[in-house]
Amino acid sequence: MSPSFSPTGVDVTTERLVLRLWPPGDVAAVVGGRRLAHWAQDFPSAADRRIAGFIAERPEAMNVYGQRQIVERESGLAVGAIGLFWPPDDGVIEVGYGIVESRRGRGYATEATRAMTAFGLTAPGVDEVFADVDLANVASVRVLEKAGLRRVRGDDATARFAARRP
Repeated sequence: MSPSFSPTGVDVTTERLVLRLWPPGDVAAVVGGRRLAHWAQDFPSAADRRIAGFIAERPEAMNVYGQRQIVERESGLAVGAIGLFWPPDDGVIEVGYGIVESRRGRGYATEATRAMTAFGLTAPGVDEVFADVDLANVASVRVLEKAGLRRVRGDDATARFAARRP
């Protein structure tokens, strides 16, 4: 299944996931240290807490091309976060992602990254979506490769992977 989305703000839907804008109540719950019933047992991770704090401090992160929760379609549980760090800089925008430990190894990060990258390339003024990665994080490198991003530069420690608008 190819991702379905509309640049009008609806959810990005993949075969197994829904990438939804963070509900304001979820941001407040994460920042406030409260748990909600529609979260996986290990959500939020430390990375999810950082993203919720980022959103709380930057309202522009809540735009249609901004930060999203990763939700399993089957269970309805939030299992991670993904997003574009808006606004683009000279046509280039960064994507970041994370999946809670209990859901790793299922291909969710690849599925979400592929969909969010495609969605990001529909944004006005965006010609490239990129992610910088520590090469010691082999799993993250594989996610980016499997999602269709290509290494465009790097050194022995880090690399930039990117996808361009066709």
